[in-house]
Amino acid sequence: MPFDPSNISSQVQQWRQRGEILPLLGRSIFVIDEGSHDLPVIVLVHGFPTSSWDWYPIWDTLGENYRLIALDMLGFGFSEKPNNRDYSIHGQADIVEALVEVKGLNQFHVLAHDYGDTVAQELLARQTEHSSAGIWLSCCFLNGGLFPETHKALLTQKLLLSPVGKFVNRFTGYSKFRQNFSSVFGRDTKPTEQNLHDFWWLININDGKHLFHNLITYMSDRIKHRDRWVTALQTASMPLALINGSIDPVSGAHMVARYKTLSCRLDYCAELPLIGHYPQVEAPEGVMQHYITFIEDIIKN
Repeated sequence: MPFDPSNISSQVQQWRQRGEILPLLGRSIFVIDEGSHDLPVIVLVHGFPTSSWDWYPIWDTLGENYRLIALDMLGFGFSEKPNNRDYSIHGQADIVEALVEVKGLNQFHVLAHDYGDTVAQELLARQTEHSSAGIWLSCCFLNGGLFPETHKALLTQKLLLSPVGKFVNRFTGYSKFRQNFSSVFGRDTKPTEQNLHDFWWLININDGKHLFHNLITYMSDRIKHRDRWVTALQTASMPLALINGSIDPVSGAHMVARYKTLSCRLDYCAELPLIGHYPQVEAPEGVMQHYITFIEDIIKN
């Protein structure tokens, strides 16, 4: 089915209206911040190649008891998308910290997914070094490549990272995106055609598709900084949790097994046996149940 730019849900367009564009470190970054300032704060960090819209399926329910703050990182969603190969996990972490400072956050929880997991690992390392903005009360990771040795990248991702990446990117359209994106979901929880149209529209807005081969350099960052980021998981001073879709071919049950083998801190673990790479989209109620159990136990104690 071809992509129809007119077939975009009203919810995703309203998402843009619910947020704002903030100048952070000289870049125009989309931020959505909802909830009373008296509530506990959760900062949500999205994955590749999508945006803060990933959190929509759990946003309103989670927002009943928490102030929620999410951003579209540089190169994603409604944020600025410079056409260069200078994207780095450290640079994205700097932007998240700038947001924390602008919002005046002192203490908060972090919920991350995919690419956002890696950004969170760098920020977690800074927490350990006492060089990070704000104080983390907890961190929960959804499916992501926490360990480069267990990250099973798709062929398209490998090609995008290679010297022919810009040529592969040029000829990657909606049909190929639809195929690749759907392949990491569970058999019975595939994205709907509406989901796919919304995600693709967000990727392409602000001429964003040209960035795939530039943004994918995070895979090299994971290898280069592997020891620093794994150590952060092993030495974290705050509770850590995993909520993981087990049949994700990229970072499913095999990633959780590696996490445990490396003796990383793990205060809560939920493995969703029939779910793939996007648990918050595929099984929002299950993710909510597990995450609220994890975070409310911290608040009680």
